Amino acid sequence: MGIFAHPDDESLLAGGVLAQHAAAGARTAVVTATWAPGSRRVPELADALAVLGAGAPRLLGYGDARDPEAAPGGTRLVDAPLDEAVGRLVAHLRDFRPDVVVTHDAVGQLTGHPDHVRTHRIALLATEAAGHAGLYPGAGPPWRPSALYAATHSRSGTGPLGPLLEAVGKSVLAVDDAYVTTRVDVMPWVGVKWRAILAHRGEVARERPLPGVYARLPEAERLRILRFEEFTRIGLGPAPVAPDRLTV
Repeated sequence: MGIFAHPDDESLLAGGVLAQHAAAGARTAVVTATWAPGSRRVPELADALAVLGAGAPRLLGYGDARDPEAAPGGTRLVDAPLDEAVGRLVAHLRDFRPDVVVTHDAVGQLTGHPDHVRTHRIALLATEAAGHAGLYPGAGPPWRPSALYAATHSRSGTGPLGPLLEAVGKSVLAVDDAYVTTRVDVMPWVGVKWRAILAHRGEVARERPLPGVYARLPEAERLRILRFEEFTRIGLGPAPVAPDRLTV
């Protein structure tokens, strides 16, 4: 199960491993923390998840910290009571019962978006809480995932992404290489990943979001960026056996 802040984060950060696991016959799903049902980006999210084989959107329904269209009149994710947001996510974890959970890293993925940072914290708390019967008893029977991974970007692996983001006025936050425990070459699934990114049509049409940045690149350069996904394993279970796949 992927737990991400915005529609398109799932495709950009873990589209390859989601497609990889779906192709292997695993059940996959994505919980998106912001953008409410009925908002303009949710149909695009549904299309992207269909491409990835990740089922229908699962939405926490909060507003984006920087876009009032995400949940008009609703609470922004960064303003939501922590206990409430964790409880909503616990319900999804107990319903789907994933073995592996993937979310944002602690620094907020390259740009440090506050929704990314908040989602990371909520995911960590909810993944732990979901296994305790005494916590959120109304959210379903307890379930404890076996592995939790944070999607991240190492300093050495950022490559051309840094200059691309700086060119559209965005900061670049990468982590020390030692922080990365798993680097996955998703080349066999990169075509699926790119189709999922393209499903986020509104972002592709804009200049500053990553889907739009990628769409303007030559194919070879885009492929060089998209083919590797990096993760940090965060507790919960035994160390992974294979370095090129997210495992329990």
